[in-house]
Amino acid sequence: MDKNLINKAREAIISGKTSLGIELGSTRIKAVLMDSDYQAIAIGHHDWENRYIDNIWTYTLEDIWEGVQGSYRHLAQEVERQYGVAITNIGAIGFSAMMHGYMAFNKEGDILVPFRTWRNTITGPASKKLTDLFQYNIPQRWSIAHLYQAILNNEDHVYDIDYLITLEGYVHWKLTGERVLGIGDASGMFPVDLRTKDYNENMIKQFDQLVSEKNLPWKLKNILPKVLVAGEHAGKLTEEGAKLLDPSGKLKPGIPFCPPEGDAGTGMVATNSVAKRTSNVSAGTSVFAMVVLDHELNKVHEEIDLVMTPAGDLVAMVHSNNCTSDLNAWVSLFGEFAQAIDADLDVDRLYSVLYNKALEGDADGGGLLSYGYYSGEHITHFEEGRPLFVRKPDAKFNLANFMRVNLYTALGALKTGLDILFKEENVKVDRVLGHGGLFKTKGVGQRILAAAMNTPVTVMDTAGEGGAWGIALLANYMLNKSEGEPLDSYLDNRVFAGMTGVSIEADKEDVEGFEQFMKLYSAGLAIERAAVTVLK
Repeated sequence: MDKNLINKAREAIISGKTSLGIELGSTRIKAVLMDSDYQAIAIGHHDWENRYIDNIWTYTLEDIWEGVQGSYRHLAQEVERQYGVAITNIGAIGFSAMMHGYMAFNKEGDILVPFRTWRNTITGPASKKLTDLFQYNIPQRWSIAHLYQAILNNEDHVYDIDYLITLEGYVHWKLTGERVLGIGDASGMFPVDLRTKDYNENMIKQFDQLVSEKNLPWKLKNILPKVLVAGEHAGKLTEEGAKLLDPSGKLKPGIPFCPPEGDAGTGMVATNSVAKRTSNVSAGTSVFAMVVLDHELNKVHEEIDLVMTPAGDLVAMVHSNNCTSDLNAWVSLFGEFAQAIDADLDVDRLYSVLYNKALEGDADGGGLLSYGYYSGEHITHFEEGRPLFVRKPDAKFNLANFMRVNLYTALGALKTGLDILFKEENVKVDRVLGHGGLFKTKGVGQRILAAAMNTPVTVMDTAGEGGAWGIALLANYMLNKSEGEPLDSYLDNRVFAGMTGVSIEADKEDVEGFEQFMKLYSAGLAIERAAVTVLK
């Protein structure tokens, strides 16, 4: 790094003119320290994995704090290594994490049941009942669906609930003492009113009435976090919180926090996709598309979540539980073969060769069919998943088609939901930005997504920093926004001014080929159903 840049970054660290964003993703917790020019000057990370215990996808509290402290410790070590100084003060901090899920605590602050993550598809009856009651789609992942399902299951712990929160809200609470949540993830706990920027009061009353016969000792609004929009102050790092985040004791308390947000919201910020008629697609272990709407939808669609941007604008969210897991497993298998024949291929080269080979395949995938369902998939109505590959004897079975179909199917469930938005609801988007692991091999995942959405897709270099950078931007926005400056203007005029990305137009043949593949994908769901039924 240039000596002047090193000195500038060192001065920012010493003076506390920085923003810290930490995001708890599904496989990695990432910390980004950002300077006042919106540049990431240090990065830390900690790898982790969810656990499948008693038919529940979960992370333990020990996992969470080991990960949060590990990512911060790695960041602090990188700062000392690169700049020769210790982090003692930060301008502002923000936390982000996987959205939705269920973390319930009693009055003593003890967790009542293991954390139930977004990945669980165990709340079908509750989801359906609440959707019918509210006439508003309540996906299985949402906190209110988990809560109502626990009530339907007659779980004793529901009587002891004092606080219900999502993952990043939990971390924020323990570090600041504040029971708050950004409006983006709050709208994934319970429906938020577009006009009041708070929970929908009528639906709150409907829920309390629905469960009144249970004689619960709480009302719903009293156990939910307070809703905050981007730019509002959300508390300060307490002395106890400082020791929890940085057990070394170097970090000082009193640092202001921005509202904690879900990874969908921080992904929108990191890709400058918070304005109306913009969209971003995050594609990794799971995949979701966020489309900021310029009008409300005409009807309820169980495949479409309605949530909010961090600033409180309405967003249609299409979320698929499965994306690259099975694709990565196939690449890993080819990697084993390469090792077996002593071929010298690093991981990046392996992905590049296989992904680019897909572009040589038939536009429709040659009649091959694959489902990468590691877990259930609500869009296509599966409670469990079974990864599978199938073909007819006369299908065009070659490496190019095999890889193309596995890339197509990674977006298959997502496209099912997007087709509802574009073909039934006539939703329009002016730009789409892609980010996440699917786009790491330049041009390939981007081209496949362009075919799925039939629109140009842009990938920006900064998107590689992901949601950790996005929540750092929200922390900076809280500190430095001008009076009345909206979030989309801050991003357009300050952060992304002059930044360019690489755009790929939708190829007509690819679009038509993907449409043909989707006909087979939809028809073949019966095969996936049989696999779930038979393979126990």
